[in-house]
Amino acid sequence: MNGYALRDPLTLAAVASVLVVLWATGFLLTRGRSKWLRLPAWTLPVAAVVGIERLVVGEPAGVRMLSICAGLLYAMKAVVGVESRIAGKPPLSPLQWSAFVFGWFGMRPGPFAKLPSPPRDGVAGLLKKAGVAVGLGSIAITVGWGLGRTSLGGWPAVVSIVVGYSLLVHFALFDALAAFWRWLGVNVQKLFRAPLTSTSLAEFWGRRWNLAFSEMTALAVYRPLKGPLGGQAANVVAFLFSGLLHELAISVPARAGHGLPFAYFLLHAFAIRLESGPLAGRLESPVAGRVWTIAWLVLPLPLLLPPAFVRGVILPIVGVG
Repeated sequence: MNGYALRDPLTLAAVASVLVVLWATGFLLTRGRSKWLRLPAWTLPVAAVVGIERLVVGEPAGVRMLSICAGLLYAMKAVVGVESRIAGKPPLSPLQWSAFVFGWFGMRPGPFAKLPSPPRDGVAGLLKKAGVAVGLGSIAITVGWGLGRTSLGGWPAVVSIVVGYSLLVHFALFDALAAFWRWLGVNVQKLFRAPLTSTSLAEFWGRRWNLAFSEMTALAVYRPLKGPLGGQAANVVAFLFSGLLHELAISVPARAGHGLPFAYFLLHAFAIRLESGPLAGRLESPVAGRVWTIAWLVLPLPLLLPPAFVRGVILPIVGVG
């Protein structure tokens, strides 16, 4: 995993220091409710990306990706925290803010205002689903490693191992975290909800895949812009913002493929407009809807995952490079 091997141990300490500063700044910004706090809040993601990118400039692509993503995550916590306060939500205590920033990947601060509270339902079900995901993920990784030792190796092995890691992280780990916080009375929900059952791109991105990201764009971009721009335009801007963040998380660490992840989300913004416009009513069949959705997700995937990112970030995860 050379792509994730630190070359300078001090880099980790420097990045950790930046994350602590982002946590503290976000906490201070969420003490107020003024709309003017949006400006310093939105300054944080810019400063975090620029600063962390300089700190990890000499590190391999995997380290650069993880560091920049962590900075974006913590900085955007401040943005959604400010938006939550502007909307009239109560401020979080230091303990609640720390739990929200450090202990959860979702982007809705409101539920943590109830920490601690009596346990909520669904804990056992989430833990059961996490256990199933651990089993399936382990099988997928084992199959991938086995394929890698045969003539079938190459991409089938890589895909199998990546799917396995996704099951372990996106479903097992995140469901276990949701169970933990619900046990402590925090009304968090699953962040990945059976995405393969989606019958439209709007359903996939809005209600099933990575709800932390959809929560973030809804709170930080869509809702503030819906009034002045209208719902459709605000939705397009939210997709373009998603494309920009993926540029920062993919192209910047890989130092190649600039513009391709942005183009992926631009295409999806166009496709979602088709779903609600010219094709409205023509994708009502679950089969047609799923074929449409999967096609749009998979066929332009090379835009989202440029070769340099695959070589520098994905292949080292599966033991290549």
